[in-house]
Amino acid sequence: MFKIALLTSSRADYSIYYPLIKKIYKNPLIHLDIISFGTHNSLFFGESFKQIERDGFDIKYKIDALVLGESPESISDSLGMTMIKFSTIWKLEKYDLILCLGDRYEMFAAVSSSIPFNIPVAHIAGGEVTLGAIDNIFRNSLTIMSKYHFVSTEKYKEQVVKLIGYEHREKVYNVGALSIDNLKKLELLSIEHFHAQFGIDLSKDSILITFHPETVSYSKNEFYIDELIASFAELKAYQLIITMPNADTMGNMIRQKLNAYIDASSHAFGIESFGTVGYLTCMKYCNFMLGNTSSGFVEASYFPKFVINLGSRQKGRIETANIFTIEITKDNILSTIRLVENSTLPKNCNIYGDGTASVKIMEVINRLCGFELKDSESDL
Repeated sequence: MFKIALLTSSRADYSIYYPLIKKIYKNPLIHLDIISFGTHNSLFFGESFKQIERDGFDIKYKIDALVLGESPESISDSLGMTMIKFSTIWKLEKYDLILCLGDRYEMFAAVSSSIPFNIPVAHIAGGEVTLGAIDNIFRNSLTIMSKYHFVSTEKYKEQVVKLIGYEHREKVYNVGALSIDNLKKLELLSIEHFHAQFGIDLSKDSILITFHPETVSYSKNEFYIDELIASFAELKAYQLIITMPNADTMGNMIRQKLNAYIDASSHAFGIESFGTVGYLTCMKYCNFMLGNTSSGFVEASYFPKFVINLGSRQKGRIETANIFTIEITKDNILSTIRLVENSTLPKNCNIYGDGTASVKIMEVINRLCGFELKDSESDL
């Protein structure tokens, strides 16, 4: 058996992993251990590990190493605790491969602790750039620590090759984005089923809003969230569907201000976690997206949806024609919304592949464990 550890630290990365996990589960020569950590196991963040279990997957280890708080010290403490707890796992288990995804500091800590054990690492979604977040440093560090790389565009492949060296180019695979696999294969909810499950009527004009702190210039976050919330008062024609921010520096401050507005408002809804199907359904039916989430770049390009991208958190990502990036002020937000309301969506915004990323990743993994898929198995 080829033994893989799959690391998932949040609802966001699990939803991306989902089509790949399904395929790994169906391979008789692979033993998969899912390890949940970061915000997954926190009651404060909605215990999103339960979604993994509802989907029928077993979790081998649940690691609690999250230090609640929004200070740099809290994040540093979480980094240290995560490394210590994962070192025990790497000592106990004999893995042939570690699968990691993205750019979170928790993911960086888990993988860093594996390096002395010489376990090969495969990194998904490297080569991307987010200059407004410290995630950029962690993403590049994960790339350097990894042996295999699954990227979503040719541009990102070139970025990875620059980091690891041209001589390792054959270990970098442009497979497209796993998120597109979800969009092509998942059966999304109807408006009626969504309303029954979440109490939100998507037949009404709606804005899907997600705002995470900028973790490089984090001293400005209070100003940013105040400007965003000030714009809400003039958006009474819309339902405001607000998902909560990541566990980042000043994330709790943003969460508290958003919840205070939601509690006092009749047209705003706060959601800790929709789950994959719920979130993508909401994206499908909303009028447009507002905030600074990476899903505004990848998933939104598929439908497509207009995205008003706020500030610098995602600066450096490829911007397709459906995206408007603006400075975070109330006036900018409102004027751009008026622009979006009077614009026609461009076609063919998706640059992230054809929805077969999980198949392409599995082809590589199967070669690593000495098992070649038959044609009839290539789309399990």
